[in-house]
Amino acid sequence: MLKLEQMKEVVLLKKITKSSRDYAQENLEQLYHEFDSSQQGLTSKQAAARLQHFGANTIQKSKKQSQLRQFLKNFTSLMAILLWVSGLVAILTNTLELGIAIWCVNLINGCFSYYQQHEAQKATDSMLAMLPVFTQVYRDGKLQQVNAKEIVPGDVFSVQAGDSIPVDARLLTAATFQVDESALTGESVPESKDVAYEPGEGQFAESNMIYAGTAAVSGGATALVIATGMHTEFGKIAALTHQQKKSISPLQLELNRLTKQLSIIAFSIGIVFFVAALLFVHYAPAKAFIFALGLVVAFIPEGLLPTVTLSLAQGVKRMAKNHALVKELNSIETLGETTVICSDKTGTLTQNQMTINHVWTLEHDYQVSGQGYRVNGQITLAGKKVDFKQANDLGKLLLTATLDNDTKLEINTQDQGKNKLIGTPTEGALCVLVNKAGIEIQKLQKEFPRLKEFPFDSRRKRMTTVHQGNDQKYLVLVKGALSDLLPKCNTVLLNGKTTALGKEQITKINSANKNFAAQGLRSLGFAYKEIPAEKTKAANLKMESAEEQLTFLGLTAMTDPPRPEAYQAVKSCHQAHIKIIMVTGDSPLTAKSIAKKIGITGENPRVVTGDELNKMSDDELKIALSGEIIFARVAPEQKYRIVSTLQKRGEIVASTGDGVNDAPALKKADIGVAMGKMGTDVAKDAADIILTDDNFASIVAAIEEGRAVYSNIQKFLLYILNSNVPEAIPSVLFLFSRGAIPLPLTVMQILTVDLGTDMLPALGLGSERAEPNVMQQPPRTRGAHLLQRSIIWKAFGWYGLVASAISALAYFFVNVQNGWPQKLLAASGPVYKEATTMTLAAIVFCQIAAVMNCRTQKESVFRIGLFSNRQILSGIFFEVILLSVLIYTPILQSAFHTAAIDWQEWLLLVIIPIPLFLIEELRKMLSRKVFKQS
Repeated sequence: MLKLEQMKEVVLLKKITKSSRDYAQENLEQLYHEFDSSQQGLTSKQAAARLQHFGANTIQKSKKQSQLRQFLKNFTSLMAILLWVSGLVAILTNTLELGIAIWCVNLINGCFSYYQQHEAQKATDSMLAMLPVFTQVYRDGKLQQVNAKEIVPGDVFSVQAGDSIPVDARLLTAATFQVDESALTGESVPESKDVAYEPGEGQFAESNMIYAGTAAVSGGATALVIATGMHTEFGKIAALTHQQKKSISPLQLELNRLTKQLSIIAFSIGIVFFVAALLFVHYAPAKAFIFALGLVVAFIPEGLLPTVTLSLAQGVKRMAKNHALVKELNSIETLGETTVICSDKTGTLTQNQMTINHVWTLEHDYQVSGQGYRVNGQITLAGKKVDFKQANDLGKLLLTATLDNDTKLEINTQDQGKNKLIGTPTEGALCVLVNKAGIEIQKLQKEFPRLKEFPFDSRRKRMTTVHQGNDQKYLVLVKGALSDLLPKCNTVLLNGKTTALGKEQITKINSANKNFAAQGLRSLGFAYKEIPAEKTKAANLKMESAEEQLTFLGLTAMTDPPRPEAYQAVKSCHQAHIKIIMVTGDSPLTAKSIAKKIGITGENPRVVTGDELNKMSDDELKIALSGEIIFARVAPEQKYRIVSTLQKRGEIVASTGDGVNDAPALKKADIGVAMGKMGTDVAKDAADIILTDDNFASIVAAIEEGRAVYSNIQKFLLYILNSNVPEAIPSVLFLFSRGAIPLPLTVMQILTVDLGTDMLPALGLGSERAEPNVMQQPPRTRGAHLLQRSIIWKAFGWYGLVASAISALAYFFVNVQNGWPQKLLAASGPVYKEATTMTLAAIVFCQIAAVMNCRTQKESVFRIGLFSNRQILSGIFFEVILLSVLIYTPILQSAFHTAAIDWQEWLLLVIIPIPLFLIEELRKMLSRKVFKQS
């Protein structure tokens, strides 16, 4: 029997391919027929067949690489492969220990990188977490509690305030029903829903449709399921997010490029020295090959990957202290080179908490201070606090705001940041308003008990409550949209008296409303009237008679206020030459108002709506993106398109957001930044960085860290490459003297510098903090590379040549003390070992000066603190101790061809770094002066 039922359902459900808007416009009878359902829902057999056909109501996860594959990726990058080869070369040059050391460095680095990424990617899987566990569904004519995973198209279910909505559905009944759709639309104000169809403005705006991933905030409803799982609008957005593959990060691309460059340099030098060994020293080909291979290994920076990883890891730790969770290490550096931030508005730049800042009457425009759901603040007029009991117009309006209200505000006396709102944001803002006026809400509710109510609905756009008033009168209180409320008013409260509402007053009221709208504020109208109790009982009062001949009281103007810290964050981004583009699902007026207020744009930005964006060609969009622009009422696919177009223009794009609607853009962007508190799990899953405090300002700190990481990698390159020159010059002397000058530095000693003494100070550079004023510099261009001409010049033409001259002098210094030039230089014996030891030691002490010089590019090291980087100081201490061990330990003397040196030679070595450091400080000072003048 079940098989026949399944075949019937398959044939039936092939027809269910319409869009949400199509289903919204169909009449209910046609809809019931199409889904073979009714107001009583499905039978258990129907549901079972459909569940088998459509599958569970879950969001499929994108396929992730196996843990083994993720682990192996850390050992197969270009640099990692080069290190494997370097280790093999070291072994071929009869230096087994150093070859194994290179491989160990590679293994440690790969394991460390994997551990960091694995820990960061332990984020909870997003899609399933947003769906409720159980839902009230009509099955076999009865309301049953069903696992949300088992809901199918054609089911009828019930939803109440506070419930998450698990599917896309068409409303069958609705009572004062409002839904928070911010996760889909970015709109901070809940949408009123009703059975009657109204198209609304923007996507997901149909009045009689509800969508998966949203939540009911007031009232109740029943609805017919039209889509489940991946067929819901929520699922379609998730699918779009999963389809987007994350591209290789700019840092990884640059490291690959750098590896190729260094490989070409190393192997070119190796070929030159191989030929030179054959021609000048007449080595046998095999011996010349081993000699050249040693120099190739010397020119490969074995510490590059550990330094990069350490720089990124240090950035991760510092960012964690600044409330930013990094899911992938490379994300930090990518953020550092960001040129454009596409920012969501609601919950990102704003608090996602409606706040009233104006109370307007025909007599006064009252100012309201305070932010969000905090109740500190006050109502003022001309800068003075107002007593609402004495101000008749304000008192009546606050009375209406207090009583004509279904929302509760639970005050946390210990921490106002944790005040809890139970109800709609708009009514919550009214609760905060009356608290600021000093009104005791519960006391007033007892004084004027509610007798009857006419709930808000989307057609009337009003809510009315009837209360027991004073002097045997009923008090009728009304609030709602001004356009629907004002026509119901025939009088106005003016100077404490009820006066006829004339054209002049109507014009003034509408003008105030337009002014608020132009500022991006949402207005709410208030009215009241008194009815003698003897005329009719409250229970018999009809809505039509209650909502007519009202007395207009005034307006409240509210907004979702910007985060206080957003102002400085936006300013810092502009100083860093980073463009901010607001991309929101909210209204154009609100978006423009917030963007202007916090300084994202000037006074006249271009505002493009989603409908307008659909009509623009890619070329038109590219041109528009070059100026000040705001995008409002945009759909998820459009956010994705905006990010893609910016990337085509050559921009490095960071996209921020918190909703499901932001996820595709977060995934597509070079760097996705999700909000941790208000953000949906879908957004967090798609993002690279999660801000645990939802603070836009944390992005600025993250950008600074990213820039520091890139700068530190360049500092490392400069430091490592400058030691290559003094390592190569001894071999040049040996070759071009045709062997008359014995090798001042052996291959073992060269590798000792690269993998021993240089390593820890180099890693210390990876933890260097950002230089002052780094956020006043523009982001690096795509054409800028890690290995720049300035680095090559400094490494080879300045630091390297000076260190080469000093190390060569150190070599000859020992020989002079032992009779040269009268005596020929010996290629073996204690004097030769002492001379090579002095050469090695001179290079090490030159490197001490170099690591201090490399800490800054232009700023004085004294400004950032001579001893502020403890890792560098520890590295210097370590390399001196290691050098001493190599010099004075007999067994190591044999392995590394070293010999003991006396105190006079140590004194010379200690002096070496001082002039090198001071000369570089002088050069930086002159460079700063020239830079300022230019």
